[in-house]
Amino acid sequence: MKYLIIAISLVALFSCGQNKKISSTNPVNWEARTVNLPKEDSLHHGTTYLPVYSEVYQSNENKTYPLTVTVSIRNMNPQDTIYILNARYFNSAGRQIRSYFDKPIYLAPLETIDIVIDEGDKEGGTGANFIFHWAIENNEVEPLFEAVMISTTGQQGLSFITKGIEISK
Repeated sequence: MKYLIIAISLVALFSCGQNKKISSTNPVNWEARTVNLPKEDSLHHGTTYLPVYSEVYQSNENKTYPLTVTVSIRNMNPQDTIYILNARYFNSAGRQIRSYFDKPIYLAPLETIDIVIDEGDKEGGTGANFIFHWAIENNEVEPLFEAVMISTTGQQGLSFITKGIEISK
């Protein structure tokens, strides 16, 4: 019995020290997507705000319904690569929860990459959001940022989308 208690204690101790997993899905290998930007003077920079909901209110303000969030980052340009400089995730209070990458990454023409926030990750709350900084060649097509929120429980299902809004050029 004494050895069982020691074993359980050791498992609990070591599991607490592990890094928190951001998503249970296969995450994008951000490091493999990093790129050196072309000449700065050839680029147009922008910032996009994307509202997301890791949970919504249900019945009243004391009960929430958890949601899975899929953030879709899309290069709508059929010919040119675009660059996403960073993707920062904030909670309802405006505090940054995490940064997905801080080195520029590329998206090939018409490519889409996703960030998934698991249904059980309610850190963002009802007013979560993303801020994306991006760069494109001058006079090219700007990136599209969308989020799909979904949850199904039993026979009940809920889904909706939000679109990013450019907040600076």
